[in-house]
Amino acid sequence: MTDTHPLVTVETIVLVGLGGFAGSNLRYFVGLFVPGLQGTLLVNVCGSFALGVLVYEGLQVGALASETKLAASTGFISSFTTYSTFAVETVLTPEWAVANIIGSYALGFAGVLVGREVVRLFAGGER
Repeated sequence: MTDTHPLVTVETIVLVGLGGFAGSNLRYFVGLFVPGLQGTLLVNVCGSFALGVLVYEGLQVGALASETKLAASTGFISSFTTYSTFAVETVLTPEWAVANIIGSYALGFAGVLVGREVVRLFAGGER
């Protein structure tokens, strides 16, 4: 968003705030049903997939407005996923630390790659 008019700035802040509100609340509800390492892994992998879809949608299709991408990525996804909880849970469960780190990064990268492939599939197979 290159326009610096005050109303555009306010709109951006509101969109990111609404996305953040929705993402953080969904993260809380997922944590109620899937607590601990598993819940954190689930939201981080789902968030990686969603961010992969947004990034590759922008690169290959470009149908989403920049405001939509901003609200979804900076607002929703960044509030839904949680690096800090991942770090704390890894330290608090030393018996699972290595598996959690490797699994989280591997599945996170896989989520982005699957998101890319989903966009490619729906974009007509463009590479």
